[in-house]
Amino acid sequence: MTGATRRSFTQGLRLGVGPALATGVLALNFGAEARARGWGTVVPVFFSAFAFTGSAQFTLLSSLSGATVLAAIVAAMVINVRYLVMSVAITPSLHGSRLARMLQAQAIVDASFVAAHDEGDRYDVWRMIGVSVPQWIFWTGGTAVGVLAAPSPDLMHKLGLDVAFPAFFIVLLIEEVRRSRRAVAACLLGAVIAAGLLFVTSPSYALLGAAAATLIGLIGRRSDEAVAVRTGGQRR
Repeated sequence: MTGATRRSFTQGLRLGVGPALATGVLALNFGAEARARGWGTVVPVFFSAFAFTGSAQFTLLSSLSGATVLAAIVAAMVINVRYLVMSVAITPSLHGSRLARMLQAQAIVDASFVAAHDEGDRYDVWRMIGVSVPQWIFWTGGTAVGVLAAPSPDLMHKLGLDVAFPAFFIVLLIEEVRRSRRAVAACLLGAVIAAGLLFVTSPSYALLGAAAATLIGLIGRRSDEAVAVRTGGQRR
């Protein structure tokens, strides 16, 4: 690790403290809910350690109570479709062999992706990894605490812990829209799509449909690449 990458990784660790605390709160909810639904004490912790995706894990947890295993797995995969867009966006910033790039991509989570975004289409991969490390620790540890302590939903609500994670994502959204007009357009389009879908489907599917607004980022990227080709590789 060079000096530059070490600085990026250290910066990521510092930036990851806030998201990690919010992640730990959500993990505590997941652990408690999984224990209440009969998952035991070991499975939820291992699931969090290896899956490390709150939305998919909660989707699977909810779906298994009223659907087949296959339907639950498909639902969990669909809810994470946004990572396809993130992966496409960050691919040019990955370094090394195919295996190295694949391992780097494992650190893509929502907060890390936003924190790694530099100007234009550039991403600092080592900063992203640094932000993800404390989040993974708190996600796994928080699940373990939730499984062992098993706090009731009423207690979580009284302490306000059930709104900590949504509030955190609002902060991320505000930071991103301040830096990019495309982010503002994607945000507004996503809100319109979600509002429209709420009349015909459940909130989960409305949120999933709103993720289509992120394709604005891909459209903008292709336009930038076309300009670069026409100008001899220099973007304006």
